[in-house]
Formats: sequence, C-alpha cells, structure tokens
Amino acid sequence: MIKKVIAAFALMLSFQSASAQIDLLKDFPKGYEPEVIGKRMAYHFVGGKHLLHVGKWISYPETFTWNGALNFGDVTKDKELVKQLQNRFEPLFTTEKALLPIMNHVDVNMFGSLPLTLYRITGEKRYYDLGMPYADTQWEVPENASASQKEWAEKGYSWQSRLWIDDMYMITIVQTQAYLVTGDRKYVDRAAKEMVLYLDELQRPNGLFYHATDVPYYWGRGNGWMAAGMTELLRCLPKDSEYRPRILKGYHKMMKSLKEFQTEEGMWRQLLDQPDCWIETSGSAMFAYAFIEGIKNGWLDAEEYAPVARKAWMAMVAYVNENGDVRNVCTGTNKKNDKQYYYDRKRNVGDYHGQAPYLWCAVALTQLKK
Repeated sequence: MIKKVIAAFALMLSFQSASAQIDLLKDFPKGYEPEVIGKRMAYHFVGGKHLLHVGKWISYPETFTWNGALNFGDVTKDKELVKQLQNRFEPLFTTEKALLPIMNHVDVNMFGSLPLTLYRITGEKRYYDLGMPYADTQWEVPENASASQKEWAEKGYSWQSRLWIDDMYMITIVQTQAYLVTGDRKYVDRAAKEMVLYLDELQRPNGLFYHATDVPYYWGRGNGWMAAGMTELLRCLPKDSEYRPRILKGYHKMMKSLKEFQTEEGMWRQLLDQPDCWIETSGSAMFAYAFIEGIKNGWLDAEEYAPVARKAWMAMVAYVNENGDVRNVCTGTNKKNDKQYYYDRKRNVGDYHGQAPYLWCAVALTQLKK
C-alpha cells in the first residue's frame, strides 16, 4: 500500500513538473508575447509585395508566409486579418491569374496549400477547386516526364522527388492540406511514404540531414524544412498509420541532436555543426516550431524540451526589427557541394523564408494558451 502511495505521489509530482515546464511557453515578458509579434508580422505581410518564383509565379516563401498569417488570423479569431488576406488573394482569380504557378515541380506545386488553407478557414469552394489540382498533379505523371521521374512514380513516390531535404516540406504541406479538407487518407499516406524515403536516404547517425545525397553539409534551413515537414505530418497522420513509428523515430532523433546544437544564445547556425558559422533565423524558427508542436502534442518531454523552445523564441524575437522584418535570413539557396558556398550566402532582412516560420511559431504558442 505504501509503495502505491509513493508511486502515485511521484506521478503527481511528475505531472506538476511537466505542467510547470509547459507554462514556460505560455508566459512571456512584454514585447515577446507571440500574439503581439504574430499580429505585427501578419498585418505587415498584408501590405507586402509579391515575391515571384523565377519572376513569373507566386513563390513558395510567399505562400508559406501567407499560410502562416491566415492560420494566425484563424487562431486569434481576427476576422479583419483573414478578410484582408482574402482580399490580397482575390486578384489571383482575375487580374493576377497569370501569377498562379504551373504544376511541374515541388517548389510550385506546394502553392496549392494556400487555397486549401483558405478553403479550410472560409468554406468557399472556389478555393478548394483551385487548390486540389496542385495536390493531385504531384502524383500524376506527365507525358514528358523523364525516365527517373517515371521510376519514382512506379515505386509509389511523387514523380517530383529529387532527394533534396527542402522537398519534405514542399510535398508534405500540400498533401496534408489536401487530406485535411477531403478526409481521404491517400494524400497523407503518400506524403508519409515519401517522408520515410527521405529519412532513410538523408538522415545521418547524428540525427541531422545532408542537404542532398551529393551535398554532405548540414544546412540550417534545409534541416528546418525536414523538422517542419515531419511536424506537419505527425500533426495530421492517423495513429494507426504504418509510417508513423518510423517518422516519429526520425523526428525524435533530430530533436535530440538539435538540442545539442542550439547555441548559448538560443539560435542555430547556417551550418549547424560549424561553430564559426553565422546565426541563421529561418532555420532557427523552423526548429523552434518543431519543438513547440512536439511539446504541445506530447511527442516530446516537456521538462526536457520546453526550456529549449522558450530559449529559442526569446532569442528569435531579438532579430525582429521595428517594421516586423526578420534579420539574418539566408537567401534562397540551391544545393552545391562546396562548404564555403553556405558560409557566403547573403543574409536578408524581411525575406519571406524567415517571416513564415516566425508566424508558425506565433500560431503554435498562441494555441498553447487556449
């Protein structure tokens, strides 16, 4: 009997400790509140300019930032913000229709996640009709596909596969959104199968990821795409999915490593394992997002990881200027088997690559308070 009482008391203390750690992500000092930072950045985006992919179509960084602002408006019940973001989208049905991306690459197909987010929030079917073809064509092999693209498709993967770590957010986000609005498991299952492929091919023994099979460097934002991609999948993937255990294993392995590579300041570097490399904000925000969601959903131990997430958010806010623009954002980056190439990448201010994951964090932290 005494042993049972002791065990129950220990369990109670454990719950209290975990709750106290989660509280670290609910109470921030003035100027660091996620509701304040998120609102400033979301409304800042409303008045921003389009960032076009190859000068022609709405780009993936703009899409992700738009999604983040929409989700922030939805979570905070800011109907005015959602309306303004809809108004920004409206010309894409008319005068800016030419800016709608074509459907032939991971970097452009992911645009479909945006109208699907709008459909999920507003219920307006025209967004659904616009978004779904972007999800479907990611698995519909075109006649002019190369032999290697056809080979990917024959194995059940997207013909757009290329084994770059960037892909695991690009593919995941549009497929999970399609699953959320249709309830059809084929969308989330095929994204999960794709994720397992990338985990098996690119994750290293230390839990981090090479940029590609032929680029053996731990690029910060690239690893951020993997962290955020796994996070989005785990949020949506049914508990009975055959792929869930493998993805969760890869996620845990990565989070443990990222904890070790977090700088004393709370951020992460452009090349994660290089102590002389510069602090990079977009990857840091993606990692913070993965930690926050992991704690919120019970995938990570709050006692161990809540201090990591809080430290990251507090450090991140210091990189937001008075206009709501994030500093030290690595510019768009192709792969290259050259270590110095990553050191030399331009550091942008207000780049949507950085604005987007800051908004994701603001959404996740705001949800924790509800």
